[in-house]
Amino acid sequence: MARILIVDDAKFMRMTLSNILIKANHEVVGEAENGLQAVELFEKEKPDLVTMDITMPEQNGIEALREIKSQYPDAKIIMCSAMGQQKMVVEAIESGAKDFIVKPFDENRVLEAITRVLG
Repeated sequence: MARILIVDDAKFMRMTLSNILIKANHEVVGEAENGLQAVELFEKEKPDLVTMDITMPEQNGIEALREIKSQYPDAKIIMCSAMGQQKMVVEAIESGAKDFIVKPFDENRVLEAITRVLG
């Protein structure tokens, strides 16, 4: 059971992930719709894990990832991407993301990634 922050600019995607996580007995400690909110909420909530969309307005997921990791090197962040964003996924992993999940979300894959990252 983990405390998880969901970051995605699409409300529908946040809702989908939230439902998957709650069903698996995780606690959603917050939702952000851009990278700036993500960094702010991370500092406030100190979640066990973050699911971070890559493409967002104001500050994208990779910039937010780098900012969080620079202050909290142990932060566990899983990137979420649409198909065809391999280059960005590689960049995210190189920047410290622990894993990535592809949209549309497959419930088993989401939970598998979370279990693996939380170790």
